[in-house]
Amino acid sequence: MWKLMKEDVQAVFDRDPAARSVFEVVLTYSGLHALWAHRVAHAFYKKGYFTLARFISQLARFVTGIEIHPGARIGRRLFIDHGSGVVIGETAEIGDDVTIYQGVTLGGTGKEKGKRHPTIGNNVLISSGAKVLGSITVGDNCKIGAGSVVLKPVPPNSTVVGVPGRVVVQNGRRIDDLDQCNLPDPVMEAIKQMQEEIALLRKELETVKSGGDRRDHQDL
Repeated sequence: MWKLMKEDVQAVFDRDPAARSVFEVVLTYSGLHALWAHRVAHAFYKKGYFTLARFISQLARFVTGIEIHPGARIGRRLFIDHGSGVVIGETAEIGDDVTIYQGVTLGGTGKEKGKRHPTIGNNVLISSGAKVLGSITVGDNCKIGAGSVVLKPVPPNSTVVGVPGRVVVQNGRRIDDLDQCNLPDPVMEAIKQMQEEIALLRKELETVKSGGDRRDHQDL
């Protein structure tokens, strides 16, 4: 356990340039506190002390704003940066050297039983506000863009952006013109579709109206 804790602290220094001292990191990094509380809760969970495990996880949630179900399996050197609003479900699995930013959800898509939360590979970065939902796998060395909603499996070495999430880079090769500054806007797309339908209805109405006018002239 002591070795794991030292690795966790070192992971903060490796991935956060704002970290200045071990004393500061240990006392003030809520992501580290949530991770350590989860390790304790998970140990009780594996031994069947489910209520005690949930109590520890809920206490950690109250203190840190990060909710990690004690049943979740987390690898080494997870770094939760800022962390407020992070939610990790019961059957989620996270590999080694993963970075998670604030507002991330590793959740389910309904009330299904069994494996219902995602499996995250090694060396994955999940940016702010991203949602990875369902029993899907995100491969090693992937990057999930801010605000993305990932509902399908992601192959290794990929970058995903958008709602729903789409792979835009794979194995270093761009396969889509999207980037995080030009994500698809579902509201604008819906408005555009409505405008096209209104224009079509107007055209049909003009056709019906002109046909009626011609009949009126013929009657005269």
